[in-house]
Amino acid sequence: MKTPSKVPAAQSVLRLLTHLAAQRGPTPAAHVASALDLPRSTVYQLLDVLVEQGFVVHLPEEHRYGLGIAAFELSSGFSRQEPLSRLGRPLIAQLVDRLGESAHLVVLHGRDVIYLVEERAAHRPSLVSEVGVRLPAHLTASGRALLAAVPAAQVRALYPNQASLELRDGRGPGSRLELRAVLDRVRTDGYATEDGEITPGIASVALAVRDHAGWPAAAIAVTFARDRFAAAHWPQIAQAVMATAAELSRRIGGQPR
Repeated sequence: MKTPSKVPAAQSVLRLLTHLAAQRGPTPAAHVASALDLPRSTVYQLLDVLVEQGFVVHLPEEHRYGLGIAAFELSSGFSRQEPLSRLGRPLIAQLVDRLGESAHLVVLHGRDVIYLVEERAAHRPSLVSEVGVRLPAHLTASGRALLAAVPAAQVRALYPNQASLELRDGRGPGSRLELRAVLDRVRTDGYATEDGEITPGIASVALAVRDHAGWPAAAIAVTFARDRFAAAHWPQIAQAVMATAAELSRRIGGQPR
């Protein structure tokens, strides 16, 4: 049971901003009041203050409200301070110590994943992934974990045709239908895998890290030599990755699944 906030006004402001951030576009004040179960007068008062401070923008012709420039600046500050990397690095290191295999943390950028943290286990094969490296999301376990967690419409927009699905040595989903089957499998299993599609003989298991709105903020993957673990052992690896992803999600105020 949650303890009642000692600063209810501050809590209402944060709930309002969080709600606006989760919407696909500007929203009427009445919808905000209904969603947050707040009096309309209170919502209008909060919105007036937030508009004045630049955190919310009012679209008078549409009678709607959306996030403002000041909210965007907060997002930029989040990127500059690299909290995902700072919070994720010790957790990834612990995961590597636990499993004795290499692990990494990535974010989705367009059709690529970008590596933020890379921890190599001792005496393990060298990998193509390093901090700052980009790889096709649909070919990596971490990218598949992220793609499986976003709406189908976003996946269709990222991969509008077969040409957008890059292959490596002829391996990987070569059509949107094949990609859909891969992502359906991720949702069914609860974790994503990749088997030799980036580097022959190397496999990975990955899960998404959820943010406060339940959206995938990042993904964590463990990468290992394919001959070290039979596929029947991969769910056990996924359990370890899941615990790490859940902890990072908790640290960023997210909702692990």
